[in-house]
Amino acid sequence: MTERPIDTVPYPEADMPVGETEALDENRPSTASAENLKLALAIAAAAEDRKGGDIVILDVADVAYLADFFVLVSGLSPVQVKAIATSIRDAVEVGFDRVARHVEGMGEGRWILIDYGDVVVHCFMADEREFYNLEAFWSHGKRVEWEPQGQQSAV
Repeated sequence: MTERPIDTVPYPEADMPVGETEALDENRPSTASAENLKLALAIAAAAEDRKGGDIVILDVADVAYLADFFVLVSGLSPVQVKAIATSIRDAVEVGFDRVARHVEGMGEGRWILIDYGDVVVHCFMADEREFYNLEAFWSHGKRVEWEPQGQQSAV
């Protein structure tokens, strides 16, 4: 995880009065690292490889200390959710020589959390994803635009 200096304020809005942060420029650059973005994109591709649905990458670097990115993906059955999670873990281990710090939920396969430190993955069954609605909870993060491999248009 990227260390942030303790003696500096990491976000300019930290000194702003409550309620004035909405006026900040939405197009400002993220503090997330390029390496973590590559990891998040590789995770999304691995999820897509197992037919993961509604894949969303959220850049939360400027709104949370716990991670730079969340990757959210849905599966249609516990078996598929487990397959998506396994595909992600295998792809990250091979492509980035990293193993997850923590994995939770593999037994049931309804909501699997894979923690890589700066990138956290949530693989859900559709009903769990709808109920917990992490996209709304982290709506102040930025969505990362990415184009799934299966939907790339010919140029």
